[in-house]
Amino acid sequence: MADKDSGQDRTEDATPKRISEARKKGDVPRSKELNTVLMLLASLVGFAMLGGTGVQAYKQLAKAQWAIDRDAVFNDNALLNGLLVPFIEALWISAPFLLLMFLASFIGPLCMGGWVFSVSSLKIDPKKLSPLAGLKRMVGLQGLTELLKAVMKVIMLGGVAILLLMYNVDDYLRLGSQPIGTAINEMFRLMFFILLILVLSLGVVALVDVPYQLWSYARKLRMTLQEVRDENKETQGNPEVKSKVRQLQQANANKRMLTDVPEADVIIVNPTHFSVALKYEEESLAPVVVAKGVDHMALKIREIGRDADVAVFSAPPLARALYHHTEIGETIPTELYLAVAQVLAYVLQVKELSFPDRRRLVPPTDLTVPDELQVPRDR
Repeated sequence: MADKDSGQDRTEDATPKRISEARKKGDVPRSKELNTVLMLLASLVGFAMLGGTGVQAYKQLAKAQWAIDRDAVFNDNALLNGLLVPFIEALWISAPFLLLMFLASFIGPLCMGGWVFSVSSLKIDPKKLSPLAGLKRMVGLQGLTELLKAVMKVIMLGGVAILLLMYNVDDYLRLGSQPIGTAINEMFRLMFFILLILVLSLGVVALVDVPYQLWSYARKLRMTLQEVRDENKETQGNPEVKSKVRQLQQANANKRMLTDVPEADVIIVNPTHFSVALKYEEESLAPVVVAKGVDHMALKIREIGRDADVAVFSAPPLARALYHHTEIGETIPTELYLAVAQVLAYVLQVKELSFPDRRRLVPPTDLTVPDELQVPRDR
């Protein structure tokens, strides 16, 4: 089966569960080109904002190192302090720039795949150390893509660099005739401008690489139709088992429901299909449905009701309305109060009268069921 699940058979998009499992393993989309561009931009911004202050601070530090007191020469700790103290001060001067680069290193991964920390990705995978696996990656689609990107970057950056040099050649030549301070400032300005253009040119490669990496990641996680079905069985359960569980649950519910039928006051029926057992108590606002059923269950309710001497009243439209618009344990809709009250009044009168008197009692026939609650006969 595994041999048949080739790449072309994986036509289904990855499910949320598969994506979640991949993220737990540290497998998320990443773009090296985007990371490179953002790091370079951050470095340029850092040099522009912190470069002047940093240069002055380093000048002061270097100047201080050349001023050595006579007593320090004969001090045993002078050499150690002369190395350690400047190192700490230099690190403190460069700390804002290093912090900016540290934060920039997180922006690209967060934009692509979000924050992910996976211990499993730290494990050593022997497959990654295999020369054969490395050769397959080199000659595969990923290796070809990386080669095309490298060629694209060389051609683009080389062409942009040549154009910039040709455009600014006069400015470069003028540097030799300017005072040293002015020439240095102008040189840094030209270098910053050229580097900025080159980084922005590299951003074009990133704009192509980001959609490709997202597409490649989605393609790698694609699933076969059988894998989707197997996952649905794992997460939602086997359909046959779920059906059997529902049948057992329904059977248990029917058993509990049938035990309440003898306590009902009346069973309203459609002689061929529906039965709804109602119970009314003085503390209740309205009659409560204690049981209902259709076809075989309807006959069972009537059978239990007759054995328990529960009145059975035939009213097909009312029986259909009660069956379709009520649930077991709930009170009847307010729109059916009048019709059910007429039935209950008739049933109570029948119970109180003797058999000869019952024959003279006329059952209600004008039971009103609102149009919005009426149900067609085929239902």
